[in-house]
Amino acid sequence: MKLLRRISVILLVLFGAAFVAFKSDDRYFEIAKNLDIFATMFKELNAYYVDDINPNRAMRLSIEGMLKQLDPYTNFYPEDDIEDYMTMTTGKYNGIGATVTPRNGKQLVVMIYEGSPADKAGMKIGDEIIKIDGVDIVNRKGVDIGRLLKGQTGTTVKLAVKRYGQNSPVELTVGRDIVKTLNVPHHGMINDEVGYIQLNDFTATAAKEVKTAFNDLKAQGMKQLVFDLRGNPGGLLNMSVEICNMFLPKDALIVETRGKVAEWNRKYNGTEQPIDTDMPIVVLINSQSASAAEIVSGTLQDYDRAVLIGQKSFGKGLVQTTRDLSYNTKMKITTAKYYIPSGRCIQAIDYTHRNADGSVGKVPDSLKTAFKTKNGRTVYDGGGVDPDIKLEVNAMSSIAANLLTKSMIFDYATKYYFEHPNLKPEKNFSIQDSDYQDFINWLKTKDFTYSTATEKQLDNLEASAKKDKSLDAIQEQIKLLRSKIDQSKQQDLIKFKSEIKEQLEAEILSRYYYQKAMKFVSFEKDDEVQEALKLFKDMPRYQSILRGGK
Repeated sequence: MKLLRRISVILLVLFGAAFVAFKSDDRYFEIAKNLDIFATMFKELNAYYVDDINPNRAMRLSIEGMLKQLDPYTNFYPEDDIEDYMTMTTGKYNGIGATVTPRNGKQLVVMIYEGSPADKAGMKIGDEIIKIDGVDIVNRKGVDIGRLLKGQTGTTVKLAVKRYGQNSPVELTVGRDIVKTLNVPHHGMINDEVGYIQLNDFTATAAKEVKTAFNDLKAQGMKQLVFDLRGNPGGLLNMSVEICNMFLPKDALIVETRGKVAEWNRKYNGTEQPIDTDMPIVVLINSQSASAAEIVSGTLQDYDRAVLIGQKSFGKGLVQTTRDLSYNTKMKITTAKYYIPSGRCIQAIDYTHRNADGSVGKVPDSLKTAFKTKNGRTVYDGGGVDPDIKLEVNAMSSIAANLLTKSMIFDYATKYYFEHPNLKPEKNFSIQDSDYQDFINWLKTKDFTYSTATEKQLDNLEASAKKDKSLDAIQEQIKLLRSKIDQSKQQDLIKFKSEIKEQLEAEILSRYYYQKAMKFVSFEKDDEVQEALKLFKDMPRYQSILRGGK
């Protein structure tokens, strides 16, 4: 309590000094005045509120409330969360190398990094962690499992896990070490001439991993490249610059940042000799390709260096800078917007000018500006990066989506893995029809139900009719429709067999190959990859698109 009073006094002195120093400037006067009010209020609350106030929690909530008025990328990191911040920026952390997620009240291992301490100790995807260092965590709320598993290199953690097919808990002693997550989980040859690189993140080694993958594929005879940025949320700006530099001439402008602090405005040019400026490239993007992924795809589009296939990207044209704060805390703050070589900023949401209710809206089409690529193609700002060849997303069936969200696919893959101990899936792995029938039989033993979009619409109709007192008039028709829907749902496992099998195969492969499971997945049902292969077979069309044709 004495310490808190001392802190309050120090704050008041500092804020009072700020009040005097900045009184000639209206803006700084208002800042100093409000800081003084806040410090005074905090002191009075601490002194007179009926219960003790947790100063850390109170301050954290205050900070979160303030930052909530800004964009979602300006974040405060208390000392306890610095490890998570370092993981995000470097792709490294000290821990066991396993991802644990709460599902249906269980703490399940959903991914393991190849070669990590967890992998070496024999941990398996699908294991349920029930004890950590002898402490039972089953049904305990508020337990941060990730924080308990992380720790300094050289230390160990003792785990008890419930495993499929085992009557008794399995005891594991897992060491902790530096765990490195991969930016490029997979690269390989699709056919004799077309290479494929999947880039999932832009942490500190992203450019190095892409370059290594590219050189490896070129040594295998690659003449054309499919560069997959689908689902890539972005990351470090300098990594996007280095990756663009691989395919663009040295000194070419790659991206420019502009913000309120003029001395931070900067142009980023290629500084190295490129590794290839001629190879035909297709970049795959979708609605979850963001930030650094949009710099790479948008810049290659601006220079007409690649054809983009997929869906419109996310639209994040904001740059964050990390600022060190006191007591080992940090703040990641949006300091600028980035502009790619054509001059466009692809930021899709206006966080600066909020509506009266505090909500934000997308940049309207009427305010978007047209820009030109190197070859004179028209591109637009304010709405993400538009692909050169747009493909519609194949909507997942209700049953497949529910099988995924309710962990039925995950749980059956665990069962399959432990019941096939000698299996080692090869390329283009596919489960047999007998396996799929086994899945259907197994599903009947589970409490699996789901509602289709049509059923939900019927529920709304029934609720509206009941409110209008007209339900009696349409009750029989609703019952008939529900009966027909039930009959149709009974056939869904057969009707959508191909789609469900695809999800099962991907999940089963992850049990054997972890993040590298993509290496064994067939591209035959990947619409974007197939469109890229089709385009590579028609190089006149490829060149025509880059010149502004269709």
